[in-house]
Amino acid sequence: QVQLVESGGGAVQTGGSLRLSCVVSGRTFSMAHLGWFRQTPGKGREFVAAISSSMGMTFYGDFAKGRFTVSRDNSKNTVYLQMNSLIPEDTGVYTCAARWGSITYSAWQTYDYWGQGTQVAVSS
Repeated sequence: QVQLVESGGGAVQTGGSLRLSCVVSGRTFSMAHLGWFRQTPGKGREFVAAISSSMGMTFYGDFAKGRFTVSRDNSKNTVYLQMNSLIPEDTGVYTCAARWGSITYSAWQTYDYWGQGTQVAVSS
């Protein structure tokens, strides 16, 4: 069965950085489209970033552009989210998701598999 396990969350001050990791197992990693979503206080699920399977094309939510970078290492079955210049509004639970097949990258409904989430807390 497919499993996604995130790590790397934590507490940082404004302006700090974190790198989230998500290890995927159970299916051919290189063929998976991978996304990151977050749940922040007072908001619903937001699209953060995604990376495609074959070409490694990347996509970002508006708030993530210029600050966050999504990448993947197919040899390690891992997708990363590098987050820089963090602000308190970035506080929330960050979850990775996977989809094999057609996808709308920013739409959480099109992803089939989800991790358990990792908490990010940014203090002012």
